[in-house]
Amino acid sequence: MKVAVIGATGVVGTVMLNLLDKRKFPITQIIPVASKRSVGNKIKFGDKDYSIVSLTDALSLKPDIALFSAGGSTSHEWAPKFAENGTRVVDNSSAWRMDSTKKLIVSEVNSEALTKDDYIIANPNCSTMQMLVVLAPLHKKYKIKRLVISTYQSVSGTGKSAIDQLYSERGDNNSEKAYPYSIDQNLLPHCDVFEEGGYTKEENKLINETRKILNDNSIQITSTAVRVPIERCHGESVNIEFENVFNLEEVLNILRSSPGLIVEDDPGKNIYPMPIKASNKDEVFVGRIRRDFSIKSGLNLWIVADNLRKGAATNTIQIAEKLIEMGFVKC
Repeated sequence: MKVAVIGATGVVGTVMLNLLDKRKFPITQIIPVASKRSVGNKIKFGDKDYSIVSLTDALSLKPDIALFSAGGSTSHEWAPKFAENGTRVVDNSSAWRMDSTKKLIVSEVNSEALTKDDYIIANPNCSTMQMLVVLAPLHKKYKIKRLVISTYQSVSGTGKSAIDQLYSERGDNNSEKAYPYSIDQNLLPHCDVFEEGGYTKEENKLINETRKILNDNSIQITSTAVRVPIERCHGESVNIEFENVFNLEEVLNILRSSPGLIVEDDPGKNIYPMPIKASNKDEVFVGRIRRDFSIKSGLNLWIVADNLRKGAATNTIQIAEKLIEMGFVKC
């Protein structure tokens, strides 16, 4: 089993390598890939050092699986080349998410949709990902009519430059800014670029990817994405209006029995999801589960997950594991 990690030196790529080792993914040859300036440098996987190679060299090695986390332009150019070479590509960029010919997969939600013909598979946006692990089983039971989403997203969602900015500001140092303003001691209602209609690209991802994954364009969705001064984990306040009436205890039972979810919901004991507890975990945490009494069938949820783990690297690897399980990749 040859596995290539494209973007191996990046924030998510580093987590991918750690998880591949931790999860005992069946690898006989790891192929770390990064930018030209990193080629030849050493990177550790398990207890061994490996040389970083170029995309061209990785392609010639014909990996069985390629895990991409190197940006949309790289994926647009290179994912088809690997796919044409017989490699199964799982892409963590935004390049293929809304492509009608590509599957957008959350492992616990719709991985059964994968077929032997899928050679480029898209990983959802991190904020969409964690939310859909919670929403999908509820949609199946009660049918979601409308969503109001407010996200509180860590700086690692932007990348290493944003992490550097946060800690530089905390140390009263001047560094190159990833954001137009200080992020320490601040909140920025500005995730990604602004697009037509006043929504940011991140906010539109939440809307469009949710509809695609749930295969339901009738859901009415509005969103606001806010960048917060923590390194890891995204928090989300989600207000749901269902088509059908629900029983709150039944909602709790559905969530408790759903894969990939941990319910933390005991306000009387101050038990609720927090980034400090979700960091470096693969599960999605949900709590503050309560009725919205302002509408007939309304529900409020608070959702937290590690954006580098479940929001990116973990789901990418889970998709690869599913491809092996379904017999599309031989090991």
